[in-house]
Amino acid sequence: METSELLKKVRKIEIKTKGLSKQIFSGEYHSAFKGRGMSFSEVRDYQYGDDVRNIDWNVTARTGDPFIKVFEEERELTVVLVVDVSPSAFFGTQQQLKTEIITEISAVLAFSAINNNDKVGVIFFSDKVEKYIPPKKGKQHILRIIRELIDFQPEGQGTDIGVAMRYLNNLIKKRCICFVLSDFLTTDYESPLRIAARRHDIVGIHIVDPREEELPNVGLVRALDSETGELMWIDTGVSAVRRKYKEWFEQNLSYFKKMFQKSGADIVSIRTNEPYVNALLKFFKKRIG
Repeated sequence: METSELLKKVRKIEIKTKGLSKQIFSGEYHSAFKGRGMSFSEVRDYQYGDDVRNIDWNVTARTGDPFIKVFEEERELTVVLVVDVSPSAFFGTQQQLKTEIITEISAVLAFSAINNNDKVGVIFFSDKVEKYIPPKKGKQHILRIIRELIDFQPEGQGTDIGVAMRYLNNLIKKRCICFVLSDFLTTDYESPLRIAARRHDIVGIHIVDPREEELPNVGLVRALDSETGELMWIDTGVSAVRRKYKEWFEQNLSYFKKMFQKSGADIVSIRTNEPYVNALLKFFKKRIG
């Protein structure tokens, strides 16, 4: 993509998503995620009724009097966007491609985070980890993330949620808020997801196009598998073909919901033919409530 065209797209997304994050999401984001971590602040004299597990034994031994650790809410969080850039994301029969919606949601979340003085990083993945942008603060950092989201060209052809979760587990040691944005048209990621959810606050954002849910009955069509590059003829007039496709889609959807809920992670479902604003607001308010 030419630089001038790319900058125009970045600016357009910045105007839209920055406004949404300020006007709608910042308060909800703050309430939904702030205060979930505690960090050591200071020590004070032990008082009757204090939890003995918080006694600072080093200071107590040094002074001869019991002292207790005082903790406060962590004011700075780290947000990591784990973004699916596999070829299946470049699909859409509505107003926008799935990847375009993923880009906008990522930008909204990123601006909401920096409005609350949090750091934001990104892991791009397909069937492998494609790129990592370390967490930082500031508008210029967010604009760089948006540029990458718009113009990124993946090398991999498939989708592997597990490889992204394992990378997160190995890389980010301090607890973070992790948004996984994908169509989740894959399985076999239970173990790395479970480990990640124990360490981090995981939210799966499922992006789906209505045309993916079932094949329309339009007769013989030539279809391209975006993740294998294979061209094939499909007879959509055969009910068994449509049924098998629908079963495949529902299997992936069921696996996604079951694994995230089993791991204690949150899920958000967003359809390309509906405003994502409503789904995100509903999710934030549910967490607040």
